[in-house]
Amino acid sequence: MKLPNILTLSRFALAGLMMALLFAEFAGSKTLALAVFVLAGITDALDGRLARRVYGITPFGSLFDPLADKVLVCAAFVSFVELRLVPAWLVVLIITREFLVTGLRLLAGREGGVLSADAWGKHKTVWQMLVIAVVLLGLAVQHDLLPHWRLFNPGDFDQFFHQSAYVISWIAAVITTVSGAAYFSKHRALFVRHAEGAAS
Repeated sequence: MKLPNILTLSRFALAGLMMALLFAEFAGSKTLALAVFVLAGITDALDGRLARRVYGITPFGSLFDPLADKVLVCAAFVSFVELRLVPAWLVVLIITREFLVTGLRLLAGREGGVLSADAWGKHKTVWQMLVIAVVLLGLAVQHDLLPHWRLFNPGDFDQFFHQSAYVISWIAAVITTVSGAAYFSKHRALFVRHAEGAAS
């Protein structure tokens, strides 16, 4: 297996490890979760660069690279719901978009085509990753730094952190929804063709 594909598949394992660390109780677990997420982001950038410049872009990579990103994003946001940082309905909206776009890619695959991420999709991914990184950083400060360093008043920081997590998650949800609508608009002929075929 080529190195870019190994890096892509590693993000599935890193997503599970990040979730485990988010719910672990030992000291420093939230900081480690942030570190794992950063590592996953590095593999995302590295596998794409290696594929384009060294190994070549393959159908496997075109499908599984965005799928690995989706699993990582969904794992983070589902964890945030469990931690009561963002509302469940907002995360359902994000996950629904990801499943719908994945379904569209599968339809294209049945015709022998591959739908790579467009500019809107890449923009959406950057925003999602940024939101997740900010929330994970806040968790690291809240659980791993504040109890020892007393950088801020814990009560004031908790209120600011929860409000900020809610607002930036809203931003990510809006961008995710818009990007999904743009993606379906761009490939509406593919969707309609298969929908009509299913109906008949």
